[in-house]
Amino acid sequence: MITVLVADDQDMVRGALLALLGLEPDIDVVADVARGDLVVPAVLRTAAEVAVLDIDMPGIDGLDVAARLAEEAPATRVLILTGFGAPGHVRRALDAHVAGFLRKNAPSSELADAIRRVHGGQRFLDPALVELAFHQADTPLTDRERDVVRAAADGGSTSEIAHALHLAPSTVRNYLSTAFDKLGARNRTDAVRIARERGWL
Repeated sequence: MITVLVADDQDMVRGALLALLGLEPDIDVVADVARGDLVVPAVLRTAAEVAVLDIDMPGIDGLDVAARLAEEAPATRVLILTGFGAPGHVRRALDAHVAGFLRKNAPSSELADAIRRVHGGQRFLDPALVELAFHQADTPLTDRERDVVRAAADGGSTSEIAHALHLAPSTVRNYLSTAFDKLGARNRTDAVRIARERGWL
């Protein structure tokens, strides 16, 4: 029996995934969570062998969760399941050494197959997404600029972002200004939208 954790912040999507996987005789969903920051504790508690993660979740996004699992629960294989085909997401997933990357609009039969394959030590990467990733430019943002734009996505003030990231407010303003220029964004909201659409956050 393959033990699986499912993480998706959309209740309907998570429920559908649980129902689909419940039909598989060799797959046992031992935990499901709606936030990224709940994944690692749940994996450590249940020793789930495969974690099926959405990318865009509150708390911590699925790709950052994958990186944490690689450190804290290396035996757990990660399958990213996402509605977005952003090339930046694929590249970050590959950098995080995830075992699989599957679109949510893939045929439902592929999900169980992907779980079995990553559990067996193989990789399952959507060919179309991988092709797109290698033909798309890398993010123009530095790691620190990305941190600041990501923090801005939560709606905090410059001072709040500075406090959270242990930076001076003037440094945050400089990072934001540079990020706006690189992204061709008019404001914070625009910068967050552009970076998310391209998979750079």
